[in-house]
Amino acid sequence: MKFFKELLVAPAALGLLAPVAASAQEIASLSGRAAVSSYTQQQAEDRFMAWDAKSQVTSVNQFSDVQPTDWAYQALSNLVEKYGCVAGYPNGTFKGAQAMTRFEAAALLNACLDRVTETTDELKKLMAEFQKELAILKGRVDGLDARVGVLEANQFSTTTKLKGIATMVIGGSSNGVTAAVSGSAASGNTLSNHITFNYDVKLNLDTSFTGKDLLRTTLRSNNFQDSSFGAYGSSALEVASTPTNTSADAVGINRLFYQFPVGSNWTATIGAKVRQDDMLAMAPTAYNADSILYRLSLAGASTAYNNNLGAGLGLSYKNPNGFNLSVNYISNQNFSGNSATTGFSSTAFANGSGIGAASTTTAQVGYAASNWGAAFVYNYSNYAASVAFNDINASYNAAGSNNLGFSAYWQPKQTGFIPSISAGVGTAYYNGNNPTSSHTTWQVALQWNDALIKGNALGMAYGSTEVGGAFLGTGGGQNFQPNSAYEVFYKFQVTDNISLTPAFFWINGQGTAADQTGGLVKTTFKF
Repeated sequence: MKFFKELLVAPAALGLLAPVAASAQEIASLSGRAAVSSYTQQQAEDRFMAWDAKSQVTSVNQFSDVQPTDWAYQALSNLVEKYGCVAGYPNGTFKGAQAMTRFEAAALLNACLDRVTETTDELKKLMAEFQKELAILKGRVDGLDARVGVLEANQFSTTTKLKGIATMVIGGSSNGVTAAVSGSAASGNTLSNHITFNYDVKLNLDTSFTGKDLLRTTLRSNNFQDSSFGAYGSSALEVASTPTNTSADAVGINRLFYQFPVGSNWTATIGAKVRQDDMLAMAPTAYNADSILYRLSLAGASTAYNNNLGAGLGLSYKNPNGFNLSVNYISNQNFSGNSATTGFSSTAFANGSGIGAASTTTAQVGYAASNWGAAFVYNYSNYAASVAFNDINASYNAAGSNNLGFSAYWQPKQTGFIPSISAGVGTAYYNGNNPTSSHTTWQVALQWNDALIKGNALGMAYGSTEVGGAFLGTGGGQNFQPNSAYEVFYKFQVTDNISLTPAFFWINGQGTAADQTGGLVKTTFKF
């Protein structure tokens, strides 16, 4: 029992419970047998009065000779106030400096045991009163144990968790360009003013062998390929990016990579199919909860953050203070230069397929605080296919390009009227004899979390991007002009697992190309 431990660690407190023989000076003041008899009688009276009055002591402060500075003060306080098994003398003293006899120690232990008996009796009464409820709880626990045993015996894997995202999009886009219809290249196909209903399903199998590593296998299928919202279209949606393959409704491997810690702050990644952003230590934007257009999901630096997908490896570092570093390499070895399936000119794929073809090398240095962050990024792209879905690079990146970007974000610590702000700028410098040697992109995005209702979100973004840009003039006078785009959405968080997002977007066609407008409703299921 706890109070017995306190008795053991505070023997002086026990020693203070009863009087001892008088001091030499007190005995000297008496004479003969009368003196001894008088003292013995007084001692007996004091002892009797002390134990008889124990119920009157409710606070250690009642003792006039006990001070907070005494070394056993806390132990004595616990015994008196918590357990009520300490007594004092009628004159309000405790006499803590005097010794204790065996009889007095026995009386003290008896008083404490009385309190223990009272507690035990109360516990027995409670158990008897709630006997039925306790029996029901025991039955439920036994049932849960049995069910857990069955699940463990029949579970898919002790190390793997399944996480799924299913998205359905209904909407349309005026002058929308699709990538591959009837085996033709993207530039020759349009789906103007047509309403389409498409889906995208991703199943992530996340496996951990040590609790700190991650093996991710993603199965993916969609049917955006023949839609104006398709991956290679000028009005491509973020949800349609990096498709598994070009065949609608086909299921394929969209991710297969393994991440593991190297030391306390470093993480290594290697994969046969891994995307650039899988290996970055941070995303330098707060506008990534439910973005709509693919081109506005790249933090304003859409040539540096090109989301190349292929065989790759990388290393990232995260300091607890917020500083982070990422370096990765990806080879998009699956592109063969077939314009009917890629929508790109075959001249952009002179190196063919295999490791080293259509590759990107990316280095990012960033800092992420509690509510703001920023990052510098450098990316070297070798051949067009390495820059996923960016048709400006597909046509004019045959000699490679150096891409730079700076992106930052800030968000309020509490949601309200003030939105999060994300902004970024990027520049691409092309090598070789290209019609234009460089171009710059930028973007600004606002997002209000918990807009109107907790869990909902309102967002809008505007920027100048390179995807689907116009080339003004002919021959050597060609000049690339990045086009601009705008989007606005409102996400209704219907339940923890279902959200409904209506959205509107506009894309400036530049030059002779017509502007595009579009609207959609996106429904997302997470399980």
